[in-house]
Amino acid sequence: MRPRGTGAPLGDSLTLPVAETLHATYAVVFGDPPADPRELAREEVAARVAAPLRGLVLGMLDSPMLTLDLRAAADFPPLPVDLITAYGADPSELSAIASAAHVLAVRAAYRPGWPPAHEWAARAVAGAVAAARSAPVVDVFTPRVLERADLLRSLPGPDGDIALTDWMLIEHSSGPHGFYFVTRGLARFGLPELQTEHVPPALVTPWSRLLNGLARRLLDLWLDELPGGELPVFADLPDTVSVGLHDVAAAQGLHDPLHREVSVRLRADTPALLTVLPADDGPDRLENLCTALFGEGVT
Repeated sequence: MRPRGTGAPLGDSLTLPVAETLHATYAVVFGDPPADPRELAREEVAARVAAPLRGLVLGMLDSPMLTLDLRAAADFPPLPVDLITAYGADPSELSAIASAAHVLAVRAAYRPGWPPAHEWAARAVAGAVAAARSAPVVDVFTPRVLERADLLRSLPGPDGDIALTDWMLIEHSSGPHGFYFVTRGLARFGLPELQTEHVPPALVTPWSRLLNGLARRLLDLWLDELPGGELPVFADLPDTVSVGLHDVAAAQGLHDPLHREVSVRLRADTPALLTVLPADDGPDRLENLCTALFGEGVT
């Protein structure tokens, strides 16, 4: 998934700060820890990670940008078991986390832009070390346990393609006036997360799909603003953005030949959150938006 051209903005701009450095952290939990985690990481990455990603990961391993911190589990802050459980960890994984004697923290830092080397390298190293010891990997950002098949699928292919949905989640919780939605994952790339309030229960599934597509479109726009040289202090995004079926499919690493699109408006409520609103006022705005994008019977 390297972004394609996205065309001209549809409205005014939102000015967002650009971080100097982005960080990734993964935890590998052990009953019996490796004696030399860095050497084990080199061996396992060389054996398990395909080129060209292998070269990037080994380069990060040999630099100060990626650190491996192995300690007794009691010397780290406890992992948030309640959240890890809520995000689908099975009983055996929870048991391994609860009984872990040691934790290896895999941390990486890199500049915003493409590729997101901090995330790719840290996740690949954690996955390679964990596979060698059959140990669980916790994505601390989310936080959730990454199944080995999911972890491998999420890593970039030979062309640097990824599915954004492998790197972000969408939470929704019910309230008296509908569901509250918020993404977890865009901050990995330096973007604010997206939120929506008062989503009708019948729109939980289509609104999740729309937010996935919008996240993909915004990441495209964001990366277009980040040059390969010196980073800007601020970058502009349009406050009205079109999102189409091709964006929804692209977020999952797929292709949709249809080019049906709708427009949404973004409101910067905090530096860390953008509220997603229909571009046009009127009753049943969210229902009309989902119907216009996905067609009748979207529920």
